[in-house]
This record gives sequence, C-alpha cells and structure tokens, in this order.
Amino acid sequence: QVQLVESGGGLVQAGGSLRLSCAASGRTYSLFAIAWFRQTPGKEREFVAAISWSVGTTDFADSVKGRFTISRDPVKQTVDLRMNSLKPEDTAVYYCATRPLSAVLSTTPLAYTDWGQGTQVTVSS
Repeated sequence: QVQLVESGGGLVQAGGSLRLSCAASGRTYSLFAIAWFRQTPGKEREFVAAISWSVGTTDFADSVKGRFTISRDPVKQTVDLRMNSLKPEDTAVYYCATRPLSAVLSTTPLAYTDWGQGTQVTVSS
C-alpha cells in the first residue's frame, strides 16, 4: 500500500496559477504511475494528468493540455501538478492516486488503487 498526501490547494483568481504536490510513502517500489483526478459535487471523478514513476511518460486530459504540467521527483517521492491559466471550471477537489505495476497509463479511476485525501482548488471569476 502507498500513502499519499496532497498539498497546495487554495483560492486563486481566473488566469492565476497554483502548484499541487503529492507526497508518496510506503510501498512506492510497486508504483507504475501517479495521476491527478478532480471531482466536483454531483459529478464523477475526472482524470486530469498522469505520469509514469520510472520513465516520466505523461498524459493529460484535453481540458488541461497546454495549461497544466506534471512532474515527479523519485528521490523526494513527490509528484507536482503545476496549473496555469486557471479557469473557474477548474474548481474542484483534486486527488492524487497510484497505479500499481502495469504497462500503460490509464485515465480510469478504477485503475488506481491508493488515493490521497484531496485538496480543494477554487478559481474565482
């Protein structure tokens, strides 16, 4: 099992930037990838971005391409999501999650096993 703790959420105006960080501990040797998802009340959890732990391959949702970047630091065991040009529709609780040993990145929440507690991001117009 991998334990995840998110940080960095907050309130920002539209057009602004935030950096979220996900700190991993525990059985990180079993990791294939870490992803960020987001969720708003009444809606399903939505894929945002993912990065493979060893190689650094990335994938992004179309809605955030060109605005968000994802990076990982295997030594510090952290994954950062840098969010630029934020829009009110980016408002959500953001979660990081782990995908165990696999061959491909996935955008499906069911493919991820361990989840953090979430961090709120609010973008005002």
